[in-house]
Amino acid sequence: MAPSNSSVSVSSTFYLTGIPGYEEFHHWISIPFCLIYIIGLTGNCSILHIVRTDPKLHEPMYYFLAMLSLTDMAMSLPAMVSLFRVLWSISREIQFNICVVQMFLIHTFSFTESSVLLAMALDRYVAICHPLRYATILTPKLIAKIGIAALLRSAIPLIPLLVRLAFFSFCRSHVLSHSYCLHQDIIRLACADIRFNVIYGMVVILMLWGMDSLGILITYVFILHSVLRIASREGRLKALNTCASHICAVLILYVPMIGLSIVHRFAKHSSPFVHIFMAHIYLMVPPVLNPIIYSVKTKQIRQGIFHLICPHKINSSAM
Repeated sequence: MAPSNSSVSVSSTFYLTGIPGYEEFHHWISIPFCLIYIIGLTGNCSILHIVRTDPKLHEPMYYFLAMLSLTDMAMSLPAMVSLFRVLWSISREIQFNICVVQMFLIHTFSFTESSVLLAMALDRYVAICHPLRYATILTPKLIAKIGIAALLRSAIPLIPLLVRLAFFSFCRSHVLSHSYCLHQDIIRLACADIRFNVIYGMVVILMLWGMDSLGILITYVFILHSVLRIASREGRLKALNTCASHICAVLILYVPMIGLSIVHRFAKHSSPFVHIFMAHIYLMVPPVLNPIIYSVKTKQIRQGIFHLICPHKINSSAM
């Protein structure tokens, strides 16, 4: 008979999964993962440094970009720690309480990133549709409140889900599908009624990701309506070009996120490699590509990165 008291589940040890079928190559596989993570970390830290040190970038758009960089790093760091522990053969084991904390951080910051992207869409709306009131509407104080609200809005709804996990017993296999902990992965191992977690989890996803994506869509409808009223073709293209980076960031987050959700819910019996691949795409692509996209599409960020890489050339050319 499966143990039913909560102490069993709290003391449970789970086992993380690396790349199935390629265990003997884990050390070699860790090299590209490490390089990708370093690229993402370097890019996001560079953006944070540039926004902090350049007074010309102390504007709403760049504050939100810094918020996006922080969220990217916070979302990927917990998963990367356990991934490298597996790939470097340090340990596949993860204790239940650590797993819950990791799960909480990953889900919280993935929801927060969605909220930040909604805030960035509203920033573009104000900049394009109400340019004269841009600085007076989006004050630093309001931006700070938006950031705090996005974090709390993402964290608080997760608490009931994670609290219920403490009362589950896990009598089946303790092997997780990924190299880090996800709620939808761990509840499938529970020997308990998980209907609340499944239904409530879907409600949280619809209320957070669903409302954010709907808000972004509605915002861009208003932006497009305003842009089409601009008389000159150059003016319309210039206005739309300011949104290009943000649209790419939205796609980079939502496409892998939707793909991972589909794999978990409708392709449970597919190859484990598919689950692993989608899980790593979901957490590693946004932190790597967002800094690249914004540095390519945003002149001020691009100049700031050139200044970081070649400060002497920049200074000599200015003299």
